[in-house]
This record gives sequence, C-alpha cells and structure tokens, in this order.
Amino acid sequence: MLKLLMALIALAAPATAMAQAGQCRLPQVIARPQVEGPTSDDPKRVLPIGYYTLAVSWTPQYCKTSRGGARDALQCRSDNQFAFTLHGLWPDGYGKEWPQYCKPAGPLPRKVIRDHLCATPSVQLIQHEWVKHGTCMPTTPTAFFALSRKLYHGLGYPDMTQLAQRSTLSARDFAEAFATENKGMVADGIRLNLTRDGYLSEVWICMDRKYRYISCPPQQGGVMGAARLRIEPQG
Repeated sequence: MLKLLMALIALAAPATAMAQAGQCRLPQVIARPQVEGPTSDDPKRVLPIGYYTLAVSWTPQYCKTSRGGARDALQCRSDNQFAFTLHGLWPDGYGKEWPQYCKPAGPLPRKVIRDHLCATPSVQLIQHEWVKHGTCMPTTPTAFFALSRKLYHGLGYPDMTQLAQRSTLSARDFAEAFATENKGMVADGIRLNLTRDGYLSEVWICMDRKYRYISCPPQQGGVMGAARLRIEPQG
C-alpha cells in the first residue's frame, strides 16, 4: 500500500494547488490549528480499509450558511473565488463502520497546511482530516495531502451554472452529468450530501483501494436516484 501511495504522489504537482479556484491568495500568517482527537460520541476505530470516499464541497452553498467566523474567512470572506473545494479523502470500512482516529497526532506543520490551503481553505479542517482520516492510512501528513490533492485535481466538473438553472434536477441527473466529465467514473459511484432544504452541499465519490473509481458499496451514505436537488449558483 505504501509503495502505491508513493507512486501516485510522485505524479502530483508539489506547489500550492489552485486548479479548482478562480484565484487563491493565501494570508501571510497561517494560524496554528487546534489539536483534535476522538470523543465518546466519535471514538477511535482501527479497522481494515475496504474502499475510499473522495469528498468535494460546493463553496457557494457552504458560504451561504457558514457561521464559522474567522475559521471560514479564507473560503467565504476574501477575494478568493472558490467553487468545489476538497473536504477530504476518507478511508471506509467493509461494513457500516469506518476507521477513524487511528493514531494520536499533534498540530500539523505550517508548511503542510500552506501547501494544502488552496484545495482545502480551512486550517482547522486540514488538521481534522489528518487526525480523523489520514492517521488510518500507512502514510505521512505530507504524502497524505499530496495524494488527496492529486485525486482532487484529477476531477472534471459539469457546467454548474447550467445545472443550477434547471427547473427540475434529480440526484441521478447530477451524478450522470458529473460522471460524464470523469473517465472511468459511473453515476452509481457518486453520492450527494444535501442540505435540509435540498441544496447540494457535497459530492462523495467512491474509489477502490487503488484509488480507481467504482460503484459505491451498499453501505455508502448520501443521496442518490430520484431525489430532487437544487444548486446554489456562484455569485
């Protein structure tokens, strides 16, 4: 597994990534993240990895309802123009539970955070993704985030402006449009996370243990099929 990770990472661009942002200007000073760990409600689970989920967030919807204050300033209250951002790369299990918080971890180095901020524009979310998900993979923070960016920057996207203008749009319609833009991806390999009022929040993409697109296993969460959705347009 480690050899496979390193082979994929070798293909990734080492500089700050900006492919999914109209522009990305980082602050001169990077905040220090808070240390996180398992809780009684969100416990440590060391389990075998069955597959992966690559999760990307739709910024216009996230920022419309965000109450993160300074934590979300880079993504929502700056001159930057984010569209889809990378929530994370999540190892999933063989059943309904998934590995998480496998090893304790201190604050990430500022360089690791800076290199990843144009993909995931939140210092604390980057810390969270490493502690909860990355520690369950045989890798280092630098390698984990390089791999995550590689997979994220490999994604193609449908015309979100056109989809947002449709009077009726189902989860299946969206998944088919998204899959069409990505070689080897199928609509059944996509699940959506929607807000309570039916707006697109995130796209979850299922991948096997070699990071190839697959149909999502039955236990994968999210919305699919005939469920209706709406898309918050970009400003």
